[in-house]
Amino acid sequence: MLEFAVGWLGETYLWVKALHVSFVIFWTAGLFMVPRFLVYWHPVGAGEPEALLWDTRCQRLRRIILTPAMLVSWVAGLLLAFHLGWPAWLMAKFVIVLGLTGFHGWTVGMTRRFAAGERPLTEKALRLLNEVPSLTTFAIVILVVVKPF
Repeated sequence: MLEFAVGWLGETYLWVKALHVSFVIFWTAGLFMVPRFLVYWHPVGAGEPEALLWDTRCQRLRRIILTPAMLVSWVAGLLLAFHLGWPAWLMAKFVIVLGLTGFHGWTVGMTRRFAAGERPLTEKALRLLNEVPSLTTFAIVILVVVKPF
């Protein structure tokens, strides 16, 4: 039997891993898009037809891509974590993913605030926050590929 099939997932391990990686890509793509949408939405006045379009775009992104991808990523990731037995590098990844999930929640809340006509952040701040998925992805890839501890 192959080494990856030793855990409780057995030979389905690679299928779960492929599912996890695919949906993490979808989730991260959505997390890149929301802050960028907010940058473009920022100068639009509340109640303008364009503001309603941005609200609709954000709702669709959340409903069709962002939230389902996050949920599948979490379920498949937890299956893999229990299969692997939670090594130290995976615990570190878990902490980063918790932060990324918090960022997901923040983006959802921010789109709702924008829909209500609020603009609590500057466009520059939104552009900087757009880098959160990049930095977390970089850290997670290092942990998963290099396994530094």
